[in-house]
Parts: sequence; structure tokens; C-alpha cells
Amino acid sequence: MKRIDVHYGGEQYSIGEETYEEIAGQIAAALASGHGWITVNDGEGAPRPAHLLISPGVPIALIPIPDAPEDDGAAEGAFTPS
Repeated sequence: MKRIDVHYGGEQYSIGEETYEEIAGQIAAALASGHGWITVNDGEGAPRPAHLLISPGVPIALIPIPDAPEDDGAAEGAFTPS
């Protein structure tokens, strides 16, 4: 997986180097204890850590972004002249 995009508070953040299952588990654990924090990246380019408070009633969305498929030189369905 390339990264996980996180939508929180009307903003977009990202997480790299962790799986969807790991992040979903951290969120579930935070909710089970009443609240908690997860660390995400803010901005593009050099990552800047941002800490999001996870608590009941606060919407959060996780969007897994897969790695790009390996390019074998021919795009599927692409026109190839004879």
C-alpha cells in the first residue's frame, strides 16, 4: 500500500508505512478507551506530524491508496497500431 489518506475536520492528511488494519486498530482502541490520539502527516513534500484526537462522534475517513501497478510497457485496453 502506498499510503492511507485521512479525512478529518474538513482537512486531508496522510499516513505512510502502516497498514489500513494497523490504523483502524489504533482508532478502535482510542474509541474503546473513550478517546486517544493518532499521528498523521500534514502537507505535501517533507512530512510534518499532526496529531488527531479520536473521540466518539468525530467523523474520520480512511482511504487506502494502493501502489501503482507495475508498467509492463502496454496499458490495458490501449490502442496498438498494426
